[in-house]
Amino acid sequence: MSKVMIDVVDLCKRYGNYVAVDNISFAVHEGEIFGLLGPNGAGKTSTLESLEGLRIPDGGAVRVAGVNPATEPHRLRNLIGVQLQSGGLPASITADEAMKLFCAYHGVAPRFDLLERLGLHGKRHVEFQGLSTGQQRRLALALAVAHDPPVLFLDEPTAGLDVASRVELHSLMRELKEKGTTIILATHDMAEAEEMSDRVAILLQGKLVALDTPLAITATGAGLTKISVNTKSSTLLSNHHRFPAVSQQTVKEDYAIYFSVDIGQTVAALISFVQSQNDALIDLRVERPSLEDRFLELTNGGAK
Repeated sequence: MSKVMIDVVDLCKRYGNYVAVDNISFAVHEGEIFGLLGPNGAGKTSTLESLEGLRIPDGGAVRVAGVNPATEPHRLRNLIGVQLQSGGLPASITADEAMKLFCAYHGVAPRFDLLERLGLHGKRHVEFQGLSTGQQRRLALALAVAHDPPVLFLDEPTAGLDVASRVELHSLMRELKEKGTTIILATHDMAEAEEMSDRVAILLQGKLVALDTPLAITATGAGLTKISVNTKSSTLLSNHHRFPAVSQQTVKEDYAIYFSVDIGQTVAALISFVQSQNDALIDLRVERPSLEDRFLELTNGGAK
């Protein structure tokens, strides 16, 4: 088992009588991309700020790379990189000046190569206020990773990015992971979380309601698997055929579509029926419930 880089035990954070984070526990290992998910007000920001040393927990214990963020902020600062939703930079600072400033703070040489890689080479002398939203977010990412921190916090990193920038960001994340960087990814983009995360934690009303790999989480719950079938003679397009484990069915263009609670039973019965009708398969697609489907199930109806 790889080294634990983030250890959260019974973390609690209150604001007056309001409990924002309610005794949650999880551990993140070296080189892991860990998705932190939840609707607005779920406790994600309070959890992140506790890990980043911006909030003092009201209960529990937190360690980031072996450091207590609340009591050892000077040790923490070179161990983490943080890309916030908003840049937080002075309006008149240029990308070039920001890179020099951040690297001087961390005691490393300026990483102008990161500006070039993230498509900002031609914007090095443009003021922050003159950058587009996507460019501002790319600059924030470059500043967050410039000192090569072992732990990286990304808060909605691809919001406002075009497709090419999003692909480049994901490529950089994978490279950092291969180098052993531990990444906490807070995002509302469920497709991004499912694609990039080794494991995800889903928060709801301050509680941890799911913690596992995206594949394991999508395999649980009441999510139905979509099975779409197109055959040469279209024998399935009549709705009077019934197959085991199917709770819903419909027809769209040349496809018979079934929503199954047991794909093994359903697919076997479909193939047997098609063969019995001397028909032939043209296309058969099985689409598992997505992480977004499971997320909506958990957050709309409570954990199962």
